[in-house]
Amino acid sequence: MRLLLILFTLLSLTSCSKRKIDLLVFNATIYTVDSAFSTAEAMAVNEGKIIDLGDYPILKEKYNAKKNLDAHGKVILPGLIDAHAHFAGYGQSLERINLFGTKSWDEVVVLTKKFADNHDNEWILGRGWDQNTWKDKVFPTNDELNKLFPDRPVLLTRVDAHAAIANDKALSLAGININTKLNGGEILKQGGKLTGVLIDNAVDLVHKVIPSETSEQICKQLLSAQKNCFSVGLTTIDDCGLDFEVVNLIDSLQKSGNLKMRLYVMLSDLPKNYDYLFKKGKIKTERLNVRSFKVFSDGALGSRGACLLHPYADKKDWTGFLLSSKEHFDSVANIIYNHGFQMCTHAIGDSSNRVILKIYAKYLKGKNDLRWRIEHAQVVDKADFHMFKDYNIIPSVQPTHATSDMYWAEKRLGKERIQNAYANETLLEQNGWLPLGTDFPVEDISPFKTFYAATARQDASGWPEGGFQPENALSREDALRGMTIWAAKSNFEEAEKGSLEKGKLADFIIIDRDLIKVGKKEILGTKVLKTYVNGEKVFDAMDK
Repeated sequence: MRLLLILFTLLSLTSCSKRKIDLLVFNATIYTVDSAFSTAEAMAVNEGKIIDLGDYPILKEKYNAKKNLDAHGKVILPGLIDAHAHFAGYGQSLERINLFGTKSWDEVVVLTKKFADNHDNEWILGRGWDQNTWKDKVFPTNDELNKLFPDRPVLLTRVDAHAAIANDKALSLAGININTKLNGGEILKQGGKLTGVLIDNAVDLVHKVIPSETSEQICKQLLSAQKNCFSVGLTTIDDCGLDFEVVNLIDSLQKSGNLKMRLYVMLSDLPKNYDYLFKKGKIKTERLNVRSFKVFSDGALGSRGACLLHPYADKKDWTGFLLSSKEHFDSVANIIYNHGFQMCTHAIGDSSNRVILKIYAKYLKGKNDLRWRIEHAQVVDKADFHMFKDYNIIPSVQPTHATSDMYWAEKRLGKERIQNAYANETLLEQNGWLPLGTDFPVEDISPFKTFYAATARQDASGWPEGGFQPENALSREDALRGMTIWAAKSNFEEAEKGSLEKGKLADFIIIDRDLIKVGKKEILGTKVLKTYVNGEKVFDAMDK
């Protein structure tokens, strides 16, 4: 009896000596993505942060957890970070006509009519068509839209959001006619009349007359976007180009506890946004970080709006265009630099990349840690790559752009110039790190498609054999770093997230296979089983 009492006392003392924590995760293969790319089998979490990692028997003796999570031998990764996306825009797209993957203009028209018949909105809005995936590969005309909707305005945006087609009603409301002139855009004509196709700044003329959405509508869209993003393992998203009014809505939703997604927001290149952030200063809360501006230097390659040094291979005497003057980009760089903020510029063509690289160089003046970014860095002249290294300019790339464009990109660029396009490995070599994103909703939100495109450089069918420009494929370890710690670093957040280490945020996901080891064909089938933010479960596949 005395012996039992002693044992009971010892057990009680041992239990009391254990540190009480919120969560103990065990029976897992945890890829920490630390500097050594080490693994662990267990992880202790308390008050939203990781406090320990290691072997389960050791952690079990040290901690008394309110909740224990058996990972059943599955893989755990840091919460995935999309370094370039449009979170709010994606939420908006969920309420519009889904034209992604359409195979012809006729199919677009059918889907538009079906949507219009079931929605009484004055404006008929959709997004996702891509003439490069159609058999004839030419821009459509709005004749059918005019017949079907003579009194309702229609605007159908191309997949890249750098072109759209509007019916005559929408053109009329926007004041666009055969004589309309503008800079940084194009209004296509055919046979002396408007086709309805608008490129880059021309699309904005229509956007200006579309009624603004209410705060309630935007909040609903943000929450819809969050749900889908958590289901694919995203815990932080860089939203590239928002107005401060939307940022205020995001902040209020996060503070209310409804929006749990972490967001790194770049404000759009507009005077009101500069005035707002310069007066307010950098915004940093637990889930929101606003310290940068998104600038557009040119359009997209698919709509021939990318600005090239030499004419397009499939359109003689056409080099695309800059969306604003060089003087504008220089003045913006000047004011952003002097206020100590980050500049992030969309640049697709080799000419626009050169323009922005030179302007960045003027202000950065050599080595620095300001982390000014070039978003996409899609086509870079061979002579210009060194500037990324010389001035610590960060290329922020989206691997799925290469596998989406590879079917037709060489027709736009020619055999020689294509060699310096989508050059992910070459860009990685400049600074030794490379943030990765998707650019959703331009591409699918799935980060596993990003991982596959980055490493395999192939489409889902395994084409082309050997991969598209395989010399620019990333290793699996580097692809995962690009979606976690390097993405965090591009946001100045590597000390708090991007890897699973002591003191960092407990943002992690459990997936059904080992991305580092599975066969290439298995990558695209990866499923997220659970997603955690701050140690709180925000998605569980079993709840579907």
